Amino acid sequence: MTTRLEQLARQEANAKRRHCLNWRSGWNALMGILAWSAAAAGWTGAEPPRRPNILVITTDQQRVDAASVVGNRWLKTPNLDRLASRGVYFTKSYCSYPLCSPSRASLHTGRFPHEIGVDHNNMAIRGGIPVSGELFQDAGYDAAYAGKWHCPTVYPTEGIPGFRVLNRTTRQGKLARDVDAATIEAAIDFLKQPRKKPFYLVVSLINPHDICLPAGESSPLVEQIWQRYGPPAGVELPPLPPNFQLPGDEPEWLGQRRPKHPDWDESQWRRYIYAYYRMVEDVDAQIGQLLDVVGEIGAQKDTLIVFTSDHGEGLGCHQWTGKMMFFDAEAAVPLIVSWEGVTPTRIDREHLVSTVDVLPTICDYAGISPPADVRGQSLRPIVENPKAPWRDYVVSEIAHAPAIGRSFMVRTAQYKYIRLAQANRNPVELLFDMKSDPAELKNLAGNTDMQGVLQEHRRILEQWRESTGEKTSPVQPAPKSARPQKQRAKTAN
Repeated sequence: MTTRLEQLARQEANAKRRHCLNWRSGWNALMGILAWSAAAAGWTGAEPPRRPNILVITTDQQRVDAASVVGNRWLKTPNLDRLASRGVYFTKSYCSYPLCSPSRASLHTGRFPHEIGVDHNNMAIRGGIPVSGELFQDAGYDAAYAGKWHCPTVYPTEGIPGFRVLNRTTRQGKLARDVDAATIEAAIDFLKQPRKKPFYLVVSLINPHDICLPAGESSPLVEQIWQRYGPPAGVELPPLPPNFQLPGDEPEWLGQRRPKHPDWDESQWRRYIYAYYRMVEDVDAQIGQLLDVVGEIGAQKDTLIVFTSDHGEGLGCHQWTGKMMFFDAEAAVPLIVSWEGVTPTRIDREHLVSTVDVLPTICDYAGISPPADVRGQSLRPIVENPKAPWRDYVVSEIAHAPAIGRSFMVRTAQYKYIRLAQANRNPVELLFDMKSDPAELKNLAGNTDMQGVLQEHRRILEQWRESTGEKTSPVQPAPKSARPQKQRAKTAN
């Protein structure tokens, strides 16, 4: 069903298209065409055509449906809605690995975690693999990074290849909103600086990651979390998700790895969901500050903005909290590509897109050739023309201990295939019909009439493992956490 916000977004887009008939917008459009044509032809002149600024904004642990523009009535995200009203919001968007460091590393290299040596949190990208900042710096961009990095240092003050690092704070002992406030402040200061070159700015925010604290109950910040985000008396609480009740034939694998909350009743689950949405609203307001400054410096029509998150959040679906699973709650993430006056406006519920697509997309718009071994594809063709040819599937991975190996997800147009690794045992297989069973409750892997579909998804996975070198990339052991014991587990990243 089309939401009122989507209707408004379309109306705004139509108005903008009419407005683009004026001279300035026409000139901007002409210069964009010239820049694309020059890059495609390899032409350079004394004064190369102007390239867009690139702003990449990421949050941490934000579900694909955690925005009001896609119809979620339990929160209000006016700034993400504003961004979506000027671009394309992909809802079949999946992270390459539902965990912070691997997903973040994948986003900035356009390759899968097993290819770049980031099997777990707190691991560095393997040497010799270009990071986005290096590509843009070499292409003449003023490249800067504000916020969480985590490859391996969480909040470095230097040392991200190609980037000028803007960080002024660390994560330890602070609410995410306070860390994000410092990140936004540093990013705004950068935006307001005079410059002769286009900028490439990454703003990496950590909320709504703080939902890990009430879900883990092992941090001194938990009381502050509930004081800020807990529901006031008499407020309507979000309902339990429709897939909260577990199916009777659920694999033992899930029961063993599911985060445990034996003392939670329905009210506690709903309070936790309520708090999560308030955290999303907090970070949305901070994103709004950033968007406002882009407008204040007159760069809104010269700046491509990409918004996404590193992974999702269980939020009670399958009674799961946190990440590290392949249900849509954990593996699907929002992805918005927005350039005011240039990108069309729509909610794209069709195309299968991935974290690895971000780097080739921003390179495409900037006229930069990405490395030849990048696995992702530029989203620009399907942003501009939804009927353009596109891929048939996306893959996500999770690394376990070296003796266990990796688990995988293959998402095709209609189905989702999940293969969960076990030590010295056959993997657990799940197969869901995402059209008839979007809640992912009916495992079809054992159905006789689905064996053809199952075999096809097995084939796709094996082909992907072969082509990306996964079969010859053994899982690396996880590094020991540098955080104090009391802040590990659920309070970690």
